[in-house]
Amino acid sequence: MKIEATSKKPTKEEIIAAIQACAAKLGHAPTIEEMKEATGFGEKMFRRQFGNYTKALRASGFQGRGGGFVLSTDELFKDWAGIVREIGAVPTITQYTQRSKHSLMPLVARFGRWKEVPAALVRHAKSNGLAEEWADVLKIAEPERRQGGGAKLSCKPWTGPKILNDRPVYGAAMMPQAMCFAPVNEMGVVFLFGALSSKLGFIVTYVGTRYPDIEAFREVAPGRWQRVRIEAEYLSRNFIEHDHDARGCDLLICWENNWPEAPMEVIALKEALSDQRSAFSQIK
Repeated sequence: MKIEATSKKPTKEEIIAAIQACAAKLGHAPTIEEMKEATGFGEKMFRRQFGNYTKALRASGFQGRGGGFVLSTDELFKDWAGIVREIGAVPTITQYTQRSKHSLMPLVARFGRWKEVPAALVRHAKSNGLAEEWADVLKIAEPERRQGGGAKLSCKPWTGPKILNDRPVYGAAMMPQAMCFAPVNEMGVVFLFGALSSKLGFIVTYVGTRYPDIEAFREVAPGRWQRVRIEAEYLSRNFIEHDHDARGCDLLICWENNWPEAPMEVIALKEALSDQRSAFSQIK
């Protein structure tokens, strides 16, 4: 893959266009090595025009997520809305692939399936003050949202702890401490969960900064434990605002649950504390 530069010393606009074209072919935000291979642009070029490559990615519509970069939701929806205006309808996968400068995967990975995109765009426009600017797009997307999409992701509703078939089952825990490793980040929700984890039936094995935040073991049957991936948020609905993929975690820990339609189990620590006041007084 080779993307030709339009001038010997490309402008900011040409560099941004090259990054977006490279991302569309790769299906992800290109690394600086991939950009150099595709365009010949080196580190000095990005530093001269933007300060560094990270700033060049952000200027191209990408946002940091879990140590890497993905296209922002706003950039993806602007592109999708442009296609709707062009064809006068919600695009099929084929129509989107033919007309979009991005690959199909960012939208599908973010919202679970293609039919969920119109509903997600409607929510994004209304929550970001774009309803008036995108009124013509919403008029087309709204009927599609009611017929084929909705707020729910294409995940099965949580029905309670169960044995997961894609990972091993461990024996009885021999070190039932609340946390096996010291936290490497901070938030109050993460810390409080660590303090309450043993009372809630968890043993924390890792706390990190990449999504999802926490790895823990959970007792799924008497004497039987499994590893679970946990994301921590102050309010459960922040999960949507942070553009996380619901398929990347098994459980959501929060302080307050304001997302009743969440497709995964949610534990609101505020509610857990009211049910376990005696346990909390022991922790204090």
